[in-house]
Amino acid sequence: MPENAEIKVLSSIATREAYNELVPQFERDSGRKVATTWAGTTDIVKRMAAGETYDLVLISSKEMDELTRQGKIVAGSRVDLAKSNIGVAVRAGAPRPDISSGEAVKRALLAAKTVGYTSGPSGVYMAGLIERMGIADRIKPRHRGVPSGGTIGTIVASGEAEIGFQQVSELVHIKGIDYVGPLPRDIECITVFCSGVHAGAQNPDGAKALVAFLTAPAAHAAYKAAGLELP
Repeated sequence: MPENAEIKVLSSIATREAYNELVPQFERDSGRKVATTWAGTTDIVKRMAAGETYDLVLISSKEMDELTRQGKIVAGSRVDLAKSNIGVAVRAGAPRPDISSGEAVKRALLAAKTVGYTSGPSGVYMAGLIERMGIADRIKPRHRGVPSGGTIGTIVASGEAEIGFQQVSELVHIKGIDYVGPLPRDIECITVFCSGVHAGAQNPDGAKALVAFLTAPAAHAAYKAAGLELP
């Protein structure tokens, strides 16, 4: 395969802001082109099950390990890129709830008329947390979601959800919301986002070159600016 052959990437949304800053730099420096398909975690898993092929997949570590177990990702190719806690947001200008502890978050959930969270890793965690708090029967009727790959910040900004929960990196850049902060330490949920070479990759060398660029020290500032932490 030619050294400058296109690199096909399938990526979840959490790292998008940093990725979109870094990939154009990679393309300029390397002369390679990158074609990226954005999808929610649920949709990525479905695409993998349907047999779609890419050179590189970016997704949360739990799903990456499962895809590797299924033979969809090359064993040993996982590289961690960044990590994120779940953040809390309200509509711009709305009162900011106390989220200093798990009990405070529970009170904020019970006080909200509508609650937004996704079907992705952050939403799965929030659904489980609400169950453990013993308030699922009260919160489920108030739940508002978005399609796989969507951002909760958009329905918080529109007023459809009074309070919203999603990865910090998927909230901080959304207009029309106020980012309140991350979940407190006693109930925090840290998700690691990573890359893996697809088992059907046509350009594995290009994929590895892109990963090397995305994990170089020069890339760290882009992750931090996007609300992500280093793994």
